[in-house]
Amino acid sequence: ATPAQPRQSLAARLVPILMRQETILFILLVLGMALVSFQSDKFLTVDNLLNQGRLATEIALVALPLTLIIITGGIDLSVGSVLGLCAIVLGVVWQDWGLPLEGAIVVAVAVGALCGAFNGFFITRVGLPPLITTLATLALFRGLAEGIALARSVRGYPDWFYILGQRDFDFFGLFDFPNQLFIVVVAIVAFGAALAWTPFGRSLYAIGNNETAARFSGMHVARNKMVIYTLSGFMAGLAAWVFVSRVSTTRSDMGTGLELTAITAVVVGGTSIFGGSGTILGTVLGLALIQLMKNGLALSGAKGDSTTVVVGLVLILAVLVNTFIQNPPERLKRLLPGTG
Repeated sequence: ATPAQPRQSLAARLVPILMRQETILFILLVLGMALVSFQSDKFLTVDNLLNQGRLATEIALVALPLTLIIITGGIDLSVGSVLGLCAIVLGVVWQDWGLPLEGAIVVAVAVGALCGAFNGFFITRVGLPPLITTLATLALFRGLAEGIALARSVRGYPDWFYILGQRDFDFFGLFDFPNQLFIVVVAIVAFGAALAWTPFGRSLYAIGNNETAARFSGMHVARNKMVIYTLSGFMAGLAAWVFVSRVSTTRSDMGTGLELTAITAVVVGGTSIFGGSGTILGTVLGLALIQLMKNGLALSGAKGDSTTVVVGLVLILAVLVNTFIQNPPERLKRLLPGTG
């Protein structure tokens, strides 16, 4: 007869759950919402929460593929510049080249995908480090956007163009749901399913943990990395379309600094900057926490510069927490099954 396994203590069962990054983020998010709601009665309303979702749409769209990239141990610093380039391409192709606006949207999103493929080519084929490659293209794509724009903006889009970025869907008379959030929800489900339940998603974790071992295991490392960088550019192009529709104008400086917030959301969500771990759920919770802090600061009357400082501090804190979770102290390890 097989000897009965000793029952785990309650602490041994609870600690692994409580030590998950997603659990910690959810608790912090609930506590933060409660704190801000006490400071302002305008915060915990359906209209305000949905409006925060509207404002975070573009960051969410670029943070999702960034999660895949950072899981592999890479980085993409150029997403903000790609967004700005795609936005100005959309306006110029429509206004100056006379292309129908529907075609201009397709061209802008395609330009984003090409920018991502450009990054992927130099990373996978030339062998340049992702940090150096995307730092260089951050400046390159922003320079192209400024050169195309020639210090002017594009306005006067037709009314139907604003349906995506400014209009709402009447949700059975209960509340108005921003149209662009439908895209975000679909993207979250698609990226989450692909990462958690497909061989492609599992290969990204393997690449992040040990790229050489993944290559010798027969995985298409270069091809998969090329896919995720191209996908990052595509999603930045999609975000540019949503952004222009929301703000009603096109400028070359759109997306400036967006990469910092997107990367912070991914890292706060528990994706290791060294690769090998991370979830889409964590990224969504991380972005929600950052947007909560931004909204709380705005409601308290803080200036816009303070938001950037807070995002930077949160990024540092997230790295420290992530390191602590992945390498807990010896006393805590003894509570975790199979580690003590």
